[in-house]
Amino acid sequence: QVQLIESGGGLAQAGGSLRLSCVASGFMFSQYVMGWFRQAPGAGREFVAAIRYTGGNTYYIDTADSVKGRFSISRVNAKNTVYLQMNSLKPEDTAVYSCAAVDRFKYGPGNPFDYWGQGTQVTVSS
Repeated sequence: QVQLIESGGGLAQAGGSLRLSCVASGFMFSQYVMGWFRQAPGAGREFVAAIRYTGGNTYYIDTADSVKGRFSISRVNAKNTVYLQMNSLKPEDTAVYSCAAVDRFKYGPGNPFDYWGQGTQVTVSS
């Protein structure tokens, strides 16, 4: 049974930081691309970042322009966990953040992710 469980959301002030975690189970974590998405009220789902393990200590990372330089994604395969470090938060970062997983051979523009977590709320006050 596949599970993705996010944690770390909450309330932060503009300019502050939060770190989200997502613990995965039920699939071969290291073989999957892990991503973070967000959905603000009344808006569609937005890609935030994704990370693929490419062997050794190397990773391939995609980051949305809207968060580049402020957010960073990382993963620890031994812990089946992916993280999203969010710095310099802005009120427009307020959203439900979800982690997702897709087989590394299926990852690409427009390709859907296979598995999704329930999401964690992030609220940034001005």
